[in-house]
Amino acid sequence: MHNSFYKKYGKIYIISGKFKGRKISFNNCNHVRPTTNQIRETLFEWLSKYIENATCLDCFSGSGALGIEAISRHAAFLTFLEIEKKTYWTLKTNIQKLNISNAEIIRTNTFYWLKKNSKPYDIIFIDPPYYHGLVEKTINLLENKKWIKKNSLIYIEQEKNQSLTIPNNWMLYKNKNKNQIQYYLYIVNK
Repeated sequence: MHNSFYKKYGKIYIISGKFKGRKISFNNCNHVRPTTNQIRETLFEWLSKYIENATCLDCFSGSGALGIEAISRHAAFLTFLEIEKKTYWTLKTNIQKLNISNAEIIRTNTFYWLKKNSKPYDIIFIDPPYYHGLVEKTINLLENKKWIKKNSLIYIEQEKNQSLTIPNNWMLYKNKNKNQIQYYLYIVNK
């Protein structure tokens, strides 16, 4: 299914885990571009041996599909970051409907939030709006503000044919292209 399907119907389904088949709605969120089922399925296949009990950060949450899928597959805790007011409230409603208690949803500008120092995460999702050049700025803040540690996994999704400068200590673990999307999973080797 393509993103036009998601836009038309304003909902996606959780692929696997304890919320398998449950629906996430995002009808009022025009700018949201959820990661497709096929890409999510591939990503979580890549993450299958790492996701259980992991602490995760979803930098540009949107529909929350990546984060909720991680919780469904037994991630220990998830931090969702979302700047858009309508999208934040829709995500909050979906989290409440699913009765998820091991997550926090923060309405914030991701870059402001990442400028503070905190404890590193096991898995970080970087899937920002396309064509805004947000990926590298996010990578730099994650690296410089100590949000990552040895063996942290970083998922990056961006529009095809975009350059990407990755820190030397990040090793490419998996990558794939689908239609006009390229996506990567890196592991930090410090």
